[in-house]
Amino acid sequence: MHATGMRLAPSNIASAFSGNTYKDLHQPAFVIGGCFALAAVVLSLFLILQHLRSYTNPAEQKWIVAVLFMVPVYASESILSLWNPRLSLACDILRNCYEAFALYSFGSYLIACLGGERRVIELLENKLRKQLDKPLLEETDENRGEEQRSYINFFFRPCVLGKDLLSIEKFGLVQYMILKTVCAFLAFLLELFGVYGDGEFKWYYGYPYLAVVLNFSQMWALYCLVKFYNVTHEGLEPIKPLAKFISFKAIVFATWWQGVGIALLCAIGVLPKEEKLQTGLQDFLICIEMAIAAVAHMFVFSAKPYHYLPPSEHGKVVAEKTEEIVTAEEGFKEKPAVLENSEMQIQGPGTSITKSVQDIVVEGGQHVVKDVVLTINQAMGPVEKGVTKIQERFHRQSVSSDDKGEGSELEVEEESITATDISAEVEREM
Repeated sequence: MHATGMRLAPSNIASAFSGNTYKDLHQPAFVIGGCFALAAVVLSLFLILQHLRSYTNPAEQKWIVAVLFMVPVYASESILSLWNPRLSLACDILRNCYEAFALYSFGSYLIACLGGERRVIELLENKLRKQLDKPLLEETDENRGEEQRSYINFFFRPCVLGKDLLSIEKFGLVQYMILKTVCAFLAFLLELFGVYGDGEFKWYYGYPYLAVVLNFSQMWALYCLVKFYNVTHEGLEPIKPLAKFISFKAIVFATWWQGVGIALLCAIGVLPKEEKLQTGLQDFLICIEMAIAAVAHMFVFSAKPYHYLPPSEHGKVVAEKTEEIVTAEEGFKEKPAVLENSEMQIQGPGTSITKSVQDIVVEGGQHVVKDVVLTINQAMGPVEKGVTKIQERFHRQSVSSDDKGEGSELEVEEESITATDISAEVEREM
């Protein structure tokens, strides 16, 4: 007898895993995922407490804490959803909302590292002046001004936009934060009416439409962040932004596309179309990924640089002395020599965790509300202009129609007057 190989179709693979697959895998997945989630939460909270205890640079650290808090939020909500699938939708809504806020916080952190919004505006305007000062023989000053005002340059030459680049970057981040929150609660409402269809790519469900909207919104937000980084990367070199950007972007990108990928595999039949298995697999993978992210954050967003203050601040002065033994040549003989290097650092006093949290909540909340209001006003500006133009057009049409009506009435009156005059002259002649 010869062995014959059989190739299973995707539907057969799905049916092979169906049945009691979820029941068999749920308990070991929950235990393993719980261990990874616990490690992620402990490491992240330890790092957050370090920042709160050495809260020497509030402008930067408030946003670092917001970004770091993304890991315990993701890990805790994922393990809760894995424990009780009934909580999966609520956990997913909260997770998505905080993801958008974390992306906004990362953008605000980059602005704070550059010295704040005023300093960023000065930096962008200086780059703009350098670009305009370059000899362009074929362009006049008027053409340069038109080129600067053209937002098409955001895709090709963002440095010529000046301070407008900061407005575009903030708009891109805040629009994603708003849309992500709105779509999350809209998904909750659609689920209540039974028309959400999580993971179902069918036209009568709301999931594919929300997925498309959120995909474009997220891509635009990340694109704005990348463009802003490309222009300002020289000023961000002291904080080594590339590692921070990759570690954060990996969390946002991986979790989103991971969910979409699992939904597609279920849709084509590679994985069984069992909602509990689909959400459980996503939650299990997120627990593992958050543990990896927590370890990476310990190095990328370390609190060590904030343990010391600038020389202008008060604190405990710490002297670090390093010695190195080298060999020096003297004539034909080699003698050992000792090189000493001393560095003076000012150790910052420990700060109150309560005051640090209060500053993060109050100051950070005011900053978020301000940017949200500004973004809404920017979005409503073109709409108001469009409505105004439509009203003006209708007004012109109504005025022109009234003028035509008045003109026709005058013509009728003139014709009646001439007819009366003619009849009067005829009577006189008779």
